[in-house]
Amino acid sequence: MSKDLCDLLFRIFFSFIFLALGGEHILSDDLIQRLMPTWIPLPKVASILVGIVLSVGGICIVLGWQLRFAAVLLGGFVIVVTLVVHIPAVFMEQEFVNVSNQWMWDILQRSNLAKNLCLMGVCILLWHHEPGKWSLQERLKAKGRR
Repeated sequence: MSKDLCDLLFRIFFSFIFLALGGEHILSDDLIQRLMPTWIPLPKVASILVGIVLSVGGICIVLGWQLRFAAVLLGGFVIVVTLVVHIPAVFMEQEFVNVSNQWMWDILQRSNLAKNLCLMGVCILLWHHEPGKWSLQERLKAKGRR
């Protein structure tokens, strides 16, 4: 498999989580609203803003354009949401969590924490990543050389 094809597949697969969650935050966030910490002001507005951040970062990655911007935007978001939502959720009791579903809540929060650590690692690598020939960045470079 060529390096350019690997790059394209990497960008598509990595951005999928951000595009899917971004779309969910913007279009259908009922479940997200129920799981949001109660201290977040204007949860609907916060959800839409998060959806925009996730979507913009995901689109930049898929296109292979402004990868450093996307790395900082998404990496920063993942750090903030991990620190203010997922880490506290591991240690704090939630009103809707009871003895019968505590195990599920614990698994959800631990897996989100692990997932976010992995996402942060890839965002760090994106800072130095040069997309292949099937990227907007390369197309713009080639156009500028003509």
